[in-house]
Amino acid sequence: MNVQEMQVAVSPKFITKKDFLHIADLSSAETQELLDLALDLKKEYFNGGNDPLLKGKALAMVFQKPSLRTRVSFEMAMQHLGGHALYLSPAEIGLGKRESIADVARVLSGYVQGIMARVFEHEHIIELAKWSSVPVINGLTDYNHPCQALADALTIQEKFGKVRGLNVTFIGDGNNVAVSLMHVCAKLGWNFTIANPLGYEMDANAIESAKQIANETGAEICFHNNPHDAVKGANVIYTDTWTSMGQEEETAKREETFAEYQVNQQLVSEAENDAIVMHCLPAHRNHELTDEVADGLQSAIFPQAHNRLHAQKAILARLFGVA
Repeated sequence: MNVQEMQVAVSPKFITKKDFLHIADLSSAETQELLDLALDLKKEYFNGGNDPLLKGKALAMVFQKPSLRTRVSFEMAMQHLGGHALYLSPAEIGLGKRESIADVARVLSGYVQGIMARVFEHEHIIELAKWSSVPVINGLTDYNHPCQALADALTIQEKFGKVRGLNVTFIGDGNNVAVSLMHVCAKLGWNFTIANPLGYEMDANAIESAKQIANETGAEICFHNNPHDAVKGANVIYTDTWTSMGQEEETAKREETFAEYQVNQQLVSEAENDAIVMHCLPAHRNHELTDEVADGLQSAIFPQAHNRLHAQKAILARLFGVA
């Protein structure tokens, strides 16, 4: 291979591959297909174990932000499917600081068959995917969290089935988790409602994208400031921490601002009788939700966390082209 051919080989415009960066990138049919695959792989796992679909394949896991669920679910997903996962800490890479993102992407592309990255800035995952010649999975950015949303949707479908018109309500900050939840709801024809204080609204572009999707599926996207109004008719009540990683200096202010947005038994009682309560974890108990709710009969937070494993398997199998 001469120098000119080498330049073509690493130029992003010549790369043809699939990435998993945003739920909004998928069609409604592709979203449901991933969920069906996740459920099939889950059933297979509990019926004697998964086939080694990813034998001989390796996944590099790049972490700027730590996570119990993201690391363990991806690592075990690769192991269950016969592959290998390699954890790379912030100190080992220094993404965009010690080494350019473009260089990291091209180096890792020669070692592994896929890259999962959990980062702060959304631009970093976009740049990583641009320069990587292997599939890139968004393990979380400050904009969205598509892996979480797929596991959330799997949990909801296991409870309610493949029905349209479900009412999913998010209580709290219009953060990255809320963005991907909104998009997956729109893709599946579920109505999405969010209640948050003024000044903590969702990204405007994310909302516009969700509305465009909803126009095609018949879903409704609604916004409230009063959490009690938002949970009326809700089949799902979802909350998340009021202070995300990197916002620690805002903790005191956020605790005061979000106090009335706590998911407690009174708020849950105002939803549908069979409503489930969800939280992506880690939870700050007795802040955004009470112990009574987190450990109550309507809580789905631990099945939801466990479904990260099975949703991740579906993403990996599809991107690696083995299912």
